[in-house]
Amino acid sequence: MNPPSSFLLPQRLGALLERLPAYPGSAILVTALNLGLAQHLPADVLQLLLYKKLRIHVRDARLTFDFEWTGQRFAACSKQQTADLTIAASAHDFLRLAQRQEDPDTLFFSRRLSMQGDTELGLVVKNALDALELPVLDLQQWAPHQVLARVAAWRSAGAGFHRSGEKA
Repeated sequence: MNPPSSFLLPQRLGALLERLPAYPGSAILVTALNLGLAQHLPADVLQLLLYKKLRIHVRDARLTFDFEWTGQRFAACSKQQTADLTIAASAHDFLRLAQRQEDPDTLFFSRRLSMQGDTELGLVVKNALDALELPVLDLQQWAPHQVLARVAAWRSAGAGFHRSGEKA
């Protein structure tokens, strides 16, 4: 069962997004993964990910993000013909997963989330992510007034310091 069409991006938007170069989006994704996820993954999972080509495909947005674990960090890759593991879903379903409002198994068995390639690797990744106690992605924290308030607080906290880092 596919998600209702009201939860899918409009086809025209997907056609527009599909024209964007893939690498910058992959670079943004790996930055987020490195900041928010990498330090939480167990060593055995990171070892299994070593130099594996991973792909996230956002079906309705027609976007594909390719990356790998280098042993130190996630790194963006140019689009490969094949990936060791491809995880695909709609933008809405990926967002619900990130917000922990939807269970990956539910999406998988309703055919709204798919994995292709090394399914053993996919199950390891899914189980590792399920086991993590990560904060829920809260989109309200990115509202313009919230971002501006954090920037203002950061600036005022640093106002008493010189560039060398010593207190004025």
